[in-house]
Amino acid sequence: MNSDLSTNLLTARTAMTQNSVQVAVFKKAHEMEANLLNSLMQTALSAPPPGQGLKVDKQA
Repeated sequence: MNSDLSTNLLTARTAMTQNSVQVAVFKKAHEMEANLLNSLMQTALSAPPPGQGLKVDKQA
């Protein structure tokens, strides 16, 4: 009887640990994607460097 209880507790503890790891990995992946998106948006929305965009290249 005790071995069944300890096995059940070990199984439950393992499942909780795996769930915690999955949540942590998901949160980190989301955070990295959000940082990448913010970085790309800042670059895309920033003004061009001085001197760039003064002339229109009609040959392009």
